[in-house]
Formats: sequence, C-alpha cells, structure tokens
Amino acid sequence: MPRIRIGTRGSPLALIQARETRDRLIAAHGLDPSGIEIVAITTTGDRIKDRPLNEIGGKGLFTKEIEDALLSGEIQLAVHSMKDLPANLPGGLTIAAVLPREDPRDAFMSPVANSLAELKMGATIGSSSVRRTAQVLRLRPDLKTVQFRGNVETRLRKLSEGVADATFLACAGLNRLGFADKITAAIPVDVMLPAIAQGAIGIEIRSDDETTRKLLGAINHRESEIAVTCERAFLKALDGSCRSPLAGLATLNGDTLSFRGHALTPDGVHCFETTRTGSAGDAAKMGEDAGEEVKAHGGVLIAF
Repeated sequence: MPRIRIGTRGSPLALIQARETRDRLIAAHGLDPSGIEIVAITTTGDRIKDRPLNEIGGKGLFTKEIEDALLSGEIQLAVHSMKDLPANLPGGLTIAAVLPREDPRDAFMSPVANSLAELKMGATIGSSSVRRTAQVLRLRPDLKTVQFRGNVETRLRKLSEGVADATFLACAGLNRLGFADKITAAIPVDVMLPAIAQGAIGIEIRSDDETTRKLLGAINHRESEIAVTCERAFLKALDGSCRSPLAGLATLNGDTLSFRGHALTPDGVHCFETTRTGSAGDAAKMGEDAGEEVKAHGGVLIAF
C-alpha cells in the first residue's frame, strides 16, 4: 500500500477526529499504522481569531487550505467536522464517507446557572455562532451576546474568567475531548435545533481517487450518511440566497427519515420552519424540498 496522508486542522478536537479515522481504517483493512500519517494544516479560520466568521467568509475558512492540499495531492484524504463544510464543495472533491455521528445537541455551559431559563435578566451569552445567537435571542430576548471565538479549551477558559455568564458548545466535541463532565445541560433539539451536520465527521477525497474511495467504503456509517445528506441538501437549497442562521436535524428510524429545519433572522424575531418525513432513499430530495419551502416563506427576510 502507498503511504496514506490524512489532512486535518491542528486543533485538539480535529486531531482526535483524524486519529479516529486512521484507527478505523487500520481496523477495517489491517493496515500498518506506520503507513498512515496525519498532517496538521493551519487554516484561515484558525489564524483569524478577532472577528466573527460571518464577516470574513464563513464556513469555508476552516477548509480551504486543507482542500487545496487535497487537490494538489499533498494528502489523500481530509477529515472535517461536517458542520464546517460549505454546501458546495470545490470541483474535483467529494465526501466519500461519514463516520458514526456523535450527539448532535448543543451543550449549555455556565458557572452561574443550570439552564438557559435560569440565567438572570440581562445576563451575557458568549457565542461566535450566528445560529446560536439568533436561537438564544428568540428564547430570551433580554440576554446580551458577545463574541466568543476560539477552540473548546479557549472558550472554557474565557467562561471561567467571567467574560460571559454562559456559552454553548457542541456536545459532540466535548464528548470526543473527554469533557462531557463539563456540560451544564444538553439542550433538547426541540428547544435549540442543531447546526447542519453537527456531530458528524466527514471524509473528503478527490473525486477521481477510486483507491481511497474503496478504502473508505468499509468505514462509512450509512445511517449518519443519510441524515447528513438530507441536512446538507437543505443547506444547499438555501445557501445561494440565504446568509441567515440555519439549523436542521434528520433522524433515521428503520427506513423512515424525519427532518426538521428552520431559518431565522439574526435577531431571532422571525423563524421559518418546516418538517419532512419520507424514505431514506429520498434524503437529498427531502432536504432540497424543505429548503425551497423555507426560502419561499422567508423571502427577503432571510435573503441578504
């Protein structure tokens, strides 16, 4: 076997996800661990830490340099948090596998309250997510929000220093890092709908790389792939004309797929929501239809 080089961001969470991918490949194919190298790549999103992501380019800031390395042949596969991937991938690249999804819920983190409802009037929420900010303001318009960039460890430190009274992180990332005990409360999805593909790890390759595609086929998790396909189709249907906060979650029960998605205005005042239920084989179509419905209902309020 030729040497396999796995590209990833260099954060502790990203490296854990890359190691999980490596270990699953080794277990599935009996590969020699010395033949697999993890390559940490610094992205624009990692370098720029003093401005909100939506002001400097959005999701693609965490993937561009990694995808460039993939296209150039420097690496054979790239491991991403699926929620960081834009709706449209660069030409010549494709998602070849999705690993088993972790808990998709958001985690409420606070040293002063046990839940969002228990926060005092006018308390401060730290978040760099336009989705979470809009959802919080919809639930608690009295709260104040401040920018809260950085990796998991940085945000936890800022919280302990009193920069904010509470923040939100993904349960999936905290679980993978071994920080589950730091979660104040996991927020039910009917209270705060997660980001598109939150908790899912995606593996990206060059579209013409059949050797790597076959290797990854053995570690693809079908149920997670179907759910993510539906959610990303929803994102894609809205992405061309919508920069509003989006959320969506698909769940599979047997062959029955259920989806709920919505788009909000940044102030949380308006929320355009839809649901779908159908066959797993119609995942992409369900997500696309749901996105078109939300776009039609939201109109100019979410098209900016």
